[in-house]
Amino acid sequence: MTVQQARAASALTFLGAAGTVTGSKFLLEAGGRRVLVDCGLFQGERQWRRLNWDPPPVDPATIDAVVLSHAHLDHCGYLPRLVRDGYSGPVHCTAGTAELARIVLRDSAFLQEEEAANAATYGWSRHAEPRPLYTTQDAERAIELLTPCGPERLLHLGGPDAPESIDVRLLRAGHILGSVSLHVTTGDSTVLFSGDLGRPQHPILHGREPSPAARTVVLESTYGDRAHPEVDPSHAVMAAAIRRTIGRGGSVVIPAFAVDRTEVVLLALADLLARGDIPDVPVWVDSPMALATLDVYRDPAHRDEVRSDVLEAIKGMRQLRTARTAEESMRLNTPGTPSIIVSASGMATGGRVVHHLRHLLPGEQNLIMLTGYQAAGTRGRALLEGATELKIAGRYVRVRAEVLQVEDFSVHADADELVAWLADLPERPETVHVVHGEPEASRVLARRIREEIDCAVTIPRLLERVLLD
Repeated sequence: MTVQQARAASALTFLGAAGTVTGSKFLLEAGGRRVLVDCGLFQGERQWRRLNWDPPPVDPATIDAVVLSHAHLDHCGYLPRLVRDGYSGPVHCTAGTAELARIVLRDSAFLQEEEAANAATYGWSRHAEPRPLYTTQDAERAIELLTPCGPERLLHLGGPDAPESIDVRLLRAGHILGSVSLHVTTGDSTVLFSGDLGRPQHPILHGREPSPAARTVVLESTYGDRAHPEVDPSHAVMAAAIRRTIGRGGSVVIPAFAVDRTEVVLLALADLLARGDIPDVPVWVDSPMALATLDVYRDPAHRDEVRSDVLEAIKGMRQLRTARTAEESMRLNTPGTPSIIVSASGMATGGRVVHHLRHLLPGEQNLIMLTGYQAAGTRGRALLEGATELKIAGRYVRVRAEVLQVEDFSVHADADELVAWLADLPERPETVHVVHGEPEASRVLARRIREEIDCAVTIPRLLERVLLD
């Protein structure tokens, strides 16, 4: 292949996060190479989750490299399946992402195997022999491929036979530890993948880095149709809800993403306790994954990214307790005394929080406090929309507990912040592809970008391929 032919073939295919807010996967073909940007699981509604089981739309053996923006499951959770189906190349990422991805992938494989075993035992599945999407062994093989980049955060992905190099700069995105935006240069093409963008101010992490100009931008739109309310540093809504719950003898269940959200929620609780704004009751962290993540955040190796001073406040919580075993977790279903239980997963799609909901949702004295984005088709979204029953472990559970969403904790940029990020680029992009959002959020954001940035904007279809030159 000549240089001219390779450049003519430069293209981008949207293998995920198109028409939905999960499953981020973008195939970049340039310089005679194939690079997969992110490798996430589809989550939420069944129509999307079923795609995880379909044969990969691209032969994994033909992919030269994978680059991850961060370690959330919808950005890295498909890796074990990709590896099982033939991928054997490097998975490039930051050091922080590598550490967190090891935790996330092992936990995901465990839950996949556990769910398949429970389905077989209790007859929840339509299949005679339910099987996991992937196994712990698949996850370990994927983990072996994680390749942390150096401190300069610059990758050169062109091979010896490639007509030109693919250069990738990893720019701090301020979303979770290790999260980055990816600026890709190959020949005359420049593509900027936003990844998940953090807000200008993160309570624990240092802010995101400015990005260079790019002709093409692939932009997330999780909150593309809304602006976050101004963050209340006193967390007054949260405090009032906890006080009234404890006052009526109930417990508070906080479904929280194990990566980053648990740390942010604990920091807020520590502040409320220190000020005496909520009663000094036991605060349980019931998620081995969240506890392992907290250790990563506390690691001095990440001092350049984590504001270590704020984590000290969490250490000072007098009644901070951890449920490490399954037996300890089960005992929290009948806590005996009003308690606060912080448990994964954040959208109640799996993990230990599910059995807490099963036991505590029927009690009208209890409170379920939602602290993050709830994708369509998840239990968290159903609760947010006023479900009176919730299906758990094949049975319906009555919802009598109070349900409240607290909006102080999002570390996703909102619509105003996404548009501002684009406007701050040194040059206006030629094209923006709006991805990783529910359809209405993507449409609203695309319309704003056309009006305010005045460039070509698309909302790609799943498996759509576009040329870059």
